Amino acid sequence: MKIVRRLLFVLHIFVGIGGMAGGLAAITNPVNPLGITVDVLKNSPFHNFLIPGIILFTIIGLGNVFSAVTLYFKSRFQGYISNVFSWALVIWIIVQCIMLNAIAFLHVLFFGIGFIEGILAIFILFEQRLFPVNIILNIWNKINNKMN
Repeated sequence: MKIVRRLLFVLHIFVGIGGMAGGLAAITNPVNPLGITVDVLKNSPFHNFLIPGIILFTIIGLGNVFSAVTLYFKSRFQGYISNVFSWALVIWIIVQCIMLNAIAFLHVLFFGIGFIEGILAIFILFEQRLFPVNIILNIWNKINNKMN
C-alpha cells in the first residue's frame, strides 16, 4: 500500500503544479495564455480564459496539492479528498474537450492520470474501510457467508 500512496502523492504533485502554472498563465493573460488564442473558446460559454484559469488554478492545481498534503500527513480523509480531486480532473478534461471541440495529446494524458489517481484513491478507501467501501465489503461478506 506504500507504493499506492507514493504514486498517488507524485501524481497529485505533478497535476497540482501543472494546474497552478496553467491556471496562473490564464489568469494573468486571459486573452492569450501560453500562446493559445481565445478563438478556441468559440464553442464555450467563455469569452476569455479568466474563469477557466481560476478554476484550473484552484480546483485542479490547489486541490491536487491539498490532496498530496493530506497523503503526506496521512489524514483520515485522504481517500475521500484524493477521490474528489482525481475525478474533478477527469471531469475537467471531458468538459474541456467538449467545449474546445478537440482532443489533444495532453487531454488524453491528463485524463489517464486523473483516472489512475481515482483508482488509487479508491484503493485507499478500501484499505481504510471507509464509506461506501464498508457497505460493499459487508454485503460481500454476507453473500460469501451464505454461499459457504
